[in-house]
Amino acid sequence: MEERKMTENKMGIMPVNRLLLSMSLPMMISMLVQALYNVVDSIFVSRVNENALTAVSLAFPIQNLMIAVAVGTGVGINALLSKSLGEKNYDRVNRTANNAVFLAGISYLFMLLTGVFGIGIFYRSQTSDPQIIQYGISYARICCCCSFGVFLQVTMERLLQSTGRTFYTMIIQGTGAIINIILDPILIFGLYGFPRLEAAGAAVATVAGQIIAAVLAVILNQKVNREVQLQMKGFRPDGRVIGQIYRVGVPSIIMQSIASVMTYGMNLILMAFTSTATAVFGVYFKLQSFIFMPVFGLNNGMIPIIAYNYGADNRERVVRTIRYSILYAVSIMAVGTLVFHLFPADLLTMFKASDTMQQIGVPALRIISVSFIVAGYCIVCGSVFQALGNGVYSLMVSITRQLFVLLPVAYFLSRLGNVNYVWWSFPIAEMASLVMSTIFLIRIYRKIIVALH
Repeated sequence: MEERKMTENKMGIMPVNRLLLSMSLPMMISMLVQALYNVVDSIFVSRVNENALTAVSLAFPIQNLMIAVAVGTGVGINALLSKSLGEKNYDRVNRTANNAVFLAGISYLFMLLTGVFGIGIFYRSQTSDPQIIQYGISYARICCCCSFGVFLQVTMERLLQSTGRTFYTMIIQGTGAIINIILDPILIFGLYGFPRLEAAGAAVATVAGQIIAAVLAVILNQKVNREVQLQMKGFRPDGRVIGQIYRVGVPSIIMQSIASVMTYGMNLILMAFTSTATAVFGVYFKLQSFIFMPVFGLNNGMIPIIAYNYGADNRERVVRTIRYSILYAVSIMAVGTLVFHLFPADLLTMFKASDTMQQIGVPALRIISVSFIVAGYCIVCGSVFQALGNGVYSLMVSITRQLFVLLPVAYFLSRLGNVNYVWWSFPIAEMASLVMSTIFLIRIYRKIIVALH
């Protein structure tokens, strides 16, 4: 223990740009792999028929809720654990890790109950098409009832990220994604003697990848994560540690869950036009993940650096980390904007898009991508707020953007009778996010960052 305390973590001494890239690039790569297998899911499902694609698209709010709980709790774990490392408080480091595993189990029970009792109601509230409902229930129920893999995987990844070992996170996510991609066509179409499961096959492939990745994550934490000691024997929940985790985590959970509410509302608005419009919206979310996921990977590398140096009272390293992160995020989003503007029809063709789907989808991708560059800046700002223990700022921005601006504007524009108008709600909402994020960033700089040495 004494030898460990004498060793300074790289987050306090490595040059900031090199540190940010070394921690973020593995996460960005793993996030891109995650985006790839999400897209592959939908590409294969679209080969069944458009109703299967629509059913999987309608499942997004439920899947996003699952990820919101897992990742939101992980943000709280990451911030507290990294800050404790910066303060050299190793007892709290270990208590944080043990309580993190406990919270993963509680989160799984929540999604298990949702999968057993809520999925049928959820689908019937959006459509009356029996085939879409059938595909959707079989897909979403498997994802929820077997979600213990994703909760354990995300928790174990956060323990590795918090100590700067993001390379192993890339290995974990890459392993899960490759397994998913391999199993997708086999289980969806019934290859090599397996039964043809169609949409349900995509779900089984997904949870299989998550479970195997979770097992690998546990093994790697035990083998390489020397700064964190997991010991569940005789464990008792620590209310103070759980409270500190959720102080940052709950705003993040709510913030990401709001995307489920927004997507559910948008699905209802778009279904009033045609189920094809809803399928386009689902395809957009799959495609945009290739652009947004690297930025989220950047943030996952950034948060522990800021939290560590906040705990170590190092203002210069906090500021430089923020500046580099904004630069890289905006650059990634600029590339995404160009791709969506230049090749929308080619992107949609991957999903076996009909002529109607192309007519709706091409303008949709071009219009929504107008907001990408601003979104990159706002995403980084939100993660800065979380890393510095002010997740409520991120929550306020997210609520305003998605519930008070995007959905009302989308509904109003839908009343004009042209589905293309609805897509403009995204750039409009992002401008509101830009204003609020900038105001909060200035405020947090003056109140917290300036006070550091």
